[in-house]
Amino acid sequence: MDWLRIDLNFFFRLLLTFNATSLLVIVFLVQKGFVLSHFFPCQVWLKELPNALSYILYILIPIMLTGVSIILSPLLGKDEFRRGEVESIEHANNAFLPSYLGYFFVALSVGSWETLVFVYGLLFVFTFRSQALYFNPLFLIYGYEFYNIVTTSRVSVFLISCEKYKVPGDIAIAKAFRINNYTFIERR
Repeated sequence: MDWLRIDLNFFFRLLLTFNATSLLVIVFLVQKGFVLSHFFPCQVWLKELPNALSYILYILIPIMLTGVSIILSPLLGKDEFRRGEVESIEHANNAFLPSYLGYFFVALSVGSWETLVFVYGLLFVFTFRSQALYFNPLFLIYGYEFYNIVTTSRVSVFLISCEKYKVPGDIAIAKAFRINNYTFIERR
């Protein structure tokens, strides 16, 4: 059964990486004006749709896939944080936003499909292999917050949670689902 958990964890991390990096592709598509009729030229009725509808559909894909990742998270390994085990907590929503905005600037400067595939491939591999954080601002739409936590054993972890934590001593999490050794998600 452990091999199933490993494969699921691998799939889950791939999904989170795609969700976190897909906005780069969406910004490229919008900036270049690629609408649905560009990808499906035989569907004449798509040419009648406003461009904004294509762009809304593009953004709905990673939003829905982020929802799928939230739904699948209970299938991951479980850990807990007992009251008194958290030494410090820092709200991390704003800390990662500048890095994430860098994706948008990169996407705006990409000039061709070949460059997009190359840049996105590198970004995807680096994000996936970094084993660090899976910061995805789309989690904010679902009411999740991001926290940097340091435990009493001096381990730093990244927590994705719907809870509004402020005081380290108040943190008691019965089920935190392990994305990797340093990243956890707590569901409602």
